[in-house]
Amino acid sequence: MTAFTPLSAAIGGALIGAAAVLLMASLGRIAGISGIAGGLFSAPKADRGWRWAFLGGLAFAPVLVWLVRGEAPAFELEASWTMLAFAGLLVGFSTRLGSGCTSGHGVCGISRWSPRSIAATAAFMATGMATVALARLLAEQIR
Repeated sequence: MTAFTPLSAAIGGALIGAAAVLLMASLGRIAGISGIAGGLFSAPKADRGWRWAFLGGLAFAPVLVWLVRGEAPAFELEASWTMLAFAGLLVGFSTRLGSGCTSGHGVCGISRWSPRSIAATAAFMATGMATVALARLLAEQIR
């Protein structure tokens, strides 16, 4: 992805922030996706409806964009389904290990000045930058 799209990025960020504020204001819950998904089946039955609704909204958003724009959002998968499944399991394991994901720590935790979330987000970002740098270096070596 090389296109610089500040307007769509700002709108997306505002929507994520609005969803986080709405969830906190209405239910007193933090919009951490891994925690929401992790409680789909283990949370009390009365606590599952909003979780399904929140995750359903995430899944339905591209469909809504498709209906509004008249075309599906463009994306390209450069990995096999096996690799995507492995990556998903690795992310799930890591979010449990880190007691949350980038949305919980990065969006909600930092906005609450949580030291744990600030440290976790710094670790996420540093690891992501190191991974990209290493991947680019390896890609150059292969060429």
